[in-house]
Amino acid sequence: MHIFTIVFILVLTLTTLIQLWLARRHVRHIAVNRDQVPEAFAAQIDLSAHQKAADYTCAKVRLSYPSILLGAGLLLLLTLGGGLEWLSDFWSTWLTDPLWHGIALIFSTFALLSIVEIPFRYYRTFVVEEQYGFNKMTPAMFFTDLIKQYTLSVLLGTPLLLCVLWLMEKTGGHWWLYTWFTWIGFNLFLLAVYPNWIAPLFNKFSPLENDALKTRIENLLQKCGFEASGLFVMDGSRRSSHGNAYFTGFGKTKRIVFFDTLLDRLEGAEIEAVLAHELGHFKRHHVIKRIALSFAVSLLFLWVLSYLMQQPWFYSGLGVQVDEIPSVAMALLLFFLVVPVFTFLLQPLSSIYSRKHEFEADAYAAQQASAVDMIRALVKMYQDNAATLTPDPLHSAFYDSHPPAAIRIAHLKRILATGAAA
Repeated sequence: MHIFTIVFILVLTLTTLIQLWLARRHVRHIAVNRDQVPEAFAAQIDLSAHQKAADYTCAKVRLSYPSILLGAGLLLLLTLGGGLEWLSDFWSTWLTDPLWHGIALIFSTFALLSIVEIPFRYYRTFVVEEQYGFNKMTPAMFFTDLIKQYTLSVLLGTPLLLCVLWLMEKTGGHWWLYTWFTWIGFNLFLLAVYPNWIAPLFNKFSPLENDALKTRIENLLQKCGFEASGLFVMDGSRRSSHGNAYFTGFGKTKRIVFFDTLLDRLEGAEIEAVLAHELGHFKRHHVIKRIALSFAVSLLFLWVLSYLMQQPWFYSGLGVQVDEIPSVAMALLLFFLVVPVFTFLLQPLSSIYSRKHEFEADAYAAQQASAVDMIRALVKMYQDNAATLTPDPLHSAFYDSHPPAAIRIAHLKRILATGAAA
């Protein structure tokens, strides 16, 4: 057996076992703390709501068990099991042009992975979310959304892939640098068109009509020096009773969006605090920093791929025959299928970086609005979204981009105490 094959199997096995172990830890930790509301929340959240959040979280985590195992099995089937070679041979009988053959190979692989995932998404929506009172979707809406998502993937992904595969084939040893510039341009294009052209395909966006709230928000925007193209309410209640708020786009396309469910639940001052948090991400340049980091990581990955695609052991170790170097599409596909296996243990680094930004945005919200209102809003949002107040710390370190509720609110209380002392 090829040494890279052994390494791949060992790392995949380790990653899969760690994912299952973390999920099991998470469920056990929540179960141990299910029958007592944490002291910091005892005055605001009753035991029944706390237990609902615990049960809801555990139900979602248990659903991940078969998904994790199936994902690992499919990866082995596609690589060492010869699945990618079979797909490549199948498309070779129909498509002789290397670019279109590569497009077909990549799209058919990800279509297969997406189709396998549909039953899990359906079960989560119509069993788990339905059981806990969050789902508002109908099966027709569910499948309509899927069709829209896949159609968009084809319409946007095809020209991008054609360009990338052409660059890999035709531009020599520095293809990875040209591809990187292409990737940057594509992402900036998506950021520009998403608010006005993509998001409305899935939800209805209406101008905010609450004059008192609108005045409050406009005053906050002026205070923070933030210019937006509009304040909008999204009909999130059509699909779910979960609530949120965000801003999207850049330049003149920036817009602030509130879920209608959020507006129904929070008071004006609490909504202002939540928005101040989101504006904190903007004022502290978190969005730009995250985009820059993402681009830097993608450059590194493309450079690594440029080396690996010239190495016969990379293909043979992953079950692809190498009488000659395979197509660039096969190299690209293999790389992005196995990268998550080898980078999983680095995931906490991303969580640490994201949490740092959340703390900074909370601090900004406490300065521009009210720490008390921010705390109240967070408690209501945790309760309404049935987010567990007692996550397993290690599971949270791997998966949660936001700090756990208790840590986040304790941070806000420290800010409040410091401000009061001053």
